[in-house]
Amino acid sequence: MTLRTGGCLCGAVRIEVDADPLVVRTCWCRLCQALGAGSATVNAAFPADKVTTTGEVRWHDSVADSGNRMRRGFCPACGTPLFSAAESRPHLAVIRVGAFDERDDLAPQMTIWTDAAPAWACISETIPAHSAQVPPVD
Repeated sequence: MTLRTGGCLCGAVRIEVDADPLVVRTCWCRLCQALGAGSATVNAAFPADKVTTTGEVRWHDSVADSGNRMRRGFCPACGTPLFSAAESRPHLAVIRVGAFDERDDLAPQMTIWTDAAPAWACISETIPAHSAQVPPVD
């Protein structure tokens, strides 16, 4: 197990995770494309009780393409997207991989929502790709 650290662009929010990821996914759903400024997001899921945050995180509630009620956490000072949390899975914390200080060992294991990706999207052919949402990790 690795203690992972990370945070937002301005440093106002810091994250510590005392667990290995349960799964790492690239997501091309429309909401993730908005969060990723037109590209996909890369997200790692961890047990929520292994995640510690310092600094203020603001939350925005929305409904994902899957129909899941979601909360998206970001830094109110610099706007960096940091977290997603599904109302139906409070035991999981999903963290944007770009927020971590070290990311080399957090390569995506699959890509989801490929049907929502634009025609120019670069989608890896070396990992599984799914047209929409896949069953959640537990």
